[in-house]
Amino acid sequence: MNTLNLMVVVNIHEKLHSKQGTVCIFGTGDFGRSLGLRLLQAGYEVVFGSRDPMNNSLVPKGSKIMVHTEAAQMARVIFIAVQRDHYQFLTSLTSALEGKVLVDISNNLKMGQYPQSNAEYLSSLVPGASVVKGFNTVSAWALQSGALDASRQVLLCGDDPGAKQAVVDIAHSLGLNTQDRGSLRAAGEIENIPLQLFPNWRLPLWIAAGLTAFFFFYLLIRDVIYAYVENNQDISYRIMITLANKVFPIVALVMLALCYLPGALAAILQLYNGTKYKRFPDWLDRWMLCRKQLGLLALLFAVLHVIYTFIISIRYNVIHERHTDVIKQIKDNKSLPFDNTEAWATDSFLSLGVLGFVLLLMLGITSLPSVSNTLNWREFRFVQSKLGHLTLLLCTTHCLLYGWDKFLKASTYKWYTPPGFMLCLVTPCVVLVLKLALCIPCVDSRITRIRNGWESSGARRRQGPAEMLKATTL
Repeated sequence: MNTLNLMVVVNIHEKLHSKQGTVCIFGTGDFGRSLGLRLLQAGYEVVFGSRDPMNNSLVPKGSKIMVHTEAAQMARVIFIAVQRDHYQFLTSLTSALEGKVLVDISNNLKMGQYPQSNAEYLSSLVPGASVVKGFNTVSAWALQSGALDASRQVLLCGDDPGAKQAVVDIAHSLGLNTQDRGSLRAAGEIENIPLQLFPNWRLPLWIAAGLTAFFFFYLLIRDVIYAYVENNQDISYRIMITLANKVFPIVALVMLALCYLPGALAAILQLYNGTKYKRFPDWLDRWMLCRKQLGLLALLFAVLHVIYTFIISIRYNVIHERHTDVIKQIKDNKSLPFDNTEAWATDSFLSLGVLGFVLLLMLGITSLPSVSNTLNWREFRFVQSKLGHLTLLLCTTHCLLYGWDKFLKASTYKWYTPPGFMLCLVTPCVVLVLKLALCIPCVDSRITRIRNGWESSGARRRQGPAEMLKATTL
């Protein structure tokens, strides 16, 4: 029995330390060296093909380096870690690459740089090989950082299922996830992914920029220009801090409300359609996909508001006005009476602001992948939905208390325009009212049934043929 156990342990030890095979890499650049090192760590034998096989100082220790023809004969899978401009040398290796799997990992400098994708161009140069597009969305730095940091998804495509499976096996052995995008025609789409600049941030950034510009010029007219025209008073110095510290919280509150408004609209559409199988409009789909970015931008503006609020007390004009008021009270031998109502309003205003900011900070932290991956679906939904709406309620009340005594004063409406904090209350109040309506038991139960798959009797009449087929198959 002991001998049998010893043999089992020895066999397991040999399997763990056995080589998984040989992989060839054409190119000794940053990505090629990083990939070679990871392959060596995963148990592969690595052979580099190079124009200068005598210079082995660049390749990882434990790998081999030789001319391209000899290196190609050593492995079935060959990673082409060179730029498209240097593919021409592969035409002289046509016979050596016959039946090989060529993994094209190249990227371009800009979208639409060539009429044909790099992988399709490579396939035309070496028609006897099976070309697979993949690994171009994983950086050399990610590979060097180890399995935890490099566990990104490898998108791949190709016309040969066997060749794609060989690449999938290598990716899995490196601790990477894979997604098959189909035939080699999808190579152009995969090559464009690393060139996209914050694709999920474009709409939120445009919204944030638009809101910031609108409220900045709106408040500039109401505060600075109005004082100069009506009172001949130059308070342009307030643009840097006072005006900015009005714009930041306004934009933060509106962005936070816009983060939860599409969810309410989606629920209303599902109630109207009586089914969850009818597609949302494209604009609502794009809006819902960027809710995380909207929330993070709201947090950014809230942080700026907090920082600017802290530095108000050290501003020159604030210190000057404070000293002037004290001197005036001393000269007049008078002191301002204590207003208990104002004290309650001020403390409540500050307290709700602090609580709202802390909860908003918690929402931002839980949206990070390293944190959200540790939460189950129910926990994540509780934080982002329940606590999210509570955060919106606290921040909205914080804004209401700011102007609690200003709504009915005629002096508040300069040039017959409402102040900025009144305008910014419209969107969050609409969201909170819609959320309150959707929380009514009879409405909430109907939404829950629809999201669990139930359909109303008139739902199918409002669906198109494709949507009815999808609902039937589901």
